[in-house]
Amino acid sequence: MTIRTILVDDEKLAIQGLQLRLEKFPDVEIIDTCSNGREAIRKIKTEKPDLVFLDIQMPGFDGFSVVKGVMEMDPPLFVFVTAYQEHAVRAFEANAVNYLMKPVEEDKLADTLDRVRTRLSEKRSAEEAEKLKTVLAEVAPDAMEAMPDEVEGGAGRFEKLINIKDRGQIFRIDVDSIEHIEAAGDYMCIRTADNSLILRETMKDLERRLDPRVFQRVHRSTIVNLNLVRQVKPHTNGECFLVLDSGQQVKVSRSYRDVIARFVH
Repeated sequence: MTIRTILVDDEKLAIQGLQLRLEKFPDVEIIDTCSNGREAIRKIKTEKPDLVFLDIQMPGFDGFSVVKGVMEMDPPLFVFVTAYQEHAVRAFEANAVNYLMKPVEEDKLADTLDRVRTRLSEKRSAEEAEKLKTVLAEVAPDAMEAMPDEVEGGAGRFEKLINIKDRGQIFRIDVDSIEHIEAAGDYMCIRTADNSLILRETMKDLERRLDPRVFQRVHRSTIVNLNLVRQVKPHTNGECFLVLDSGQQVKVSRSYRDVIARFVH
């Protein structure tokens, strides 16, 4: 898999330095370089790269303006490269793969490219599954009903890590470690076994990011990781409680009783 890459920086030496470091990675193909944000937007729309290394502070359009300028298309992955630590929060809010400080350290660059390969593999797997579904729907509609969940659902399209800005810090949470999620308006309380974090997002949007085979609504305002349920305790009026790995208990309302069917044999 070749990673078609564009480098964007208004400092020529910074681009040259990154080019030298990227020569050690044979799967990275630098297809173009840009010295300002407007040029970067044009090149991204024309070349449709897989990855963009993007400086943040540039005259005219800064790095965040570049990201905003290509959102109407299927955007590439972005790695921000900058000399200013204070931009880290906005970088992760923009869903960047990573945030690298200048001068770029080789081990951090290698780690970043590992993340890029994973994200691209997941994206391409989901795209191939969608293409297969389209073809089957046209030529063999009966076969669609027999497709396994791994093909039809495209598990790779769901988040594995979630970036959460809470109390002025960025937390990178492994989705598998999330026990349950509680909604309060446009805020979500993300609970793991040893932490509780606040995410500004609606439940509907968050559900789209999580694998529904693992994360299920058990109450109007609660989502549970079914893999971390250890016990089902019946309650009154057809309700019950799910006991999680940490010992926390979550109520299942009557409207969502079908969720516990997988635990009852």
